[in-house]
Amino acid sequence: MRKLEKLQGKTILITGASSGAGRAAALEFAKYKTNLVLASRNEEALEEVKTECEAFGAQALIVPTDTSDSKAMIALANAANDWQGKIDVWLNNAGVLAAGDFDKTPMAVHEQVIQTNLLGYMNGAHAVLPIFKAQGYGTIINNISIGGFLPVPYGAGYTAAKFGLRGWSEALKGELSEWPDIYVCDLFPAFLDTPGIQHAGNYTAKVLKPAPPVYDPFRLARAMVKVAVAPSANTYVGSVSMLLKIGHAVLPELMTQITGLVMRRYLRSADPIALTDGNVFTTVDYGLSTHGGFGLPGEPKAHRKYMAGVLVAGMALGLYLMSKKK
Repeated sequence: MRKLEKLQGKTILITGASSGAGRAAALEFAKYKTNLVLASRNEEALEEVKTECEAFGAQALIVPTDTSDSKAMIALANAANDWQGKIDVWLNNAGVLAAGDFDKTPMAVHEQVIQTNLLGYMNGAHAVLPIFKAQGYGTIINNISIGGFLPVPYGAGYTAAKFGLRGWSEALKGELSEWPDIYVCDLFPAFLDTPGIQHAGNYTAKVLKPAPPVYDPFRLARAMVKVAVAPSANTYVGSVSMLLKIGHAVLPELMTQITGLVMRRYLRSADPIALTDGNVFTTVDYGLSTHGGFGLPGEPKAHRKYMAGVLVAGMALGLYLMSKKK
């Protein structure tokens, strides 16, 4: 009831709302009869999400937008503000992925990944902050992912953007400390069962899959709702997320070596696939659901989480002991 009372009638803007975590967030917020502004590059998919959200009793406005275009993001913010006369929550979520050896992946691809994943979030905040300051309140939610702490070998552009996001957001929090009712909230989920990896630019020539355990995107969506109601500077979604952060903080070199080793071993045995730009430059017409089909929908089972933690810790300890023997 508390969430319904606090969220009903609020204007929530979500980028990347056409699939995956963004679509899940739209459906979750819709349950509280919010006013939803849905943005992504795929207008047809947004129309579907709009219909689904309205079935929950929410109002929805769709605004096809490329987040890497700063002028388009200003237009998005203005459209939302004109629609309801306010924006309560701006959810930066849109992102793309490209996988491959750094030197074999075109620089244009690395640049676009950074344009979308880093500058897209900055464009969003830059567009909405004048509105928040004028109205005296507002919440920016950044879906950063554990990739903000843990490097992703063979995803160097993605890692550059995510590390940059974390630093930019920390700087913004300090800058906005004189505005007590404007919040910047960062979310760090572990690996999600979304179609995002199916959309990835793929220069590995191998089928890509997320590393287990894979979390339900609705778990992240519920965390987004919780943060919208009670803002929190940093939220880790899933115990594996915190485990990976701590592991890299304690043994950064070894954790980086482990991630590289795991990726190489996987790519050696993965099935072949044609090279593709995926959705890096343009939207795609496949994989537009909330889930990607990589795991069972629902809450992750506790034993999977703890087994994964033991596995990562054991690998780190093993490599550490081996290095000490040399």
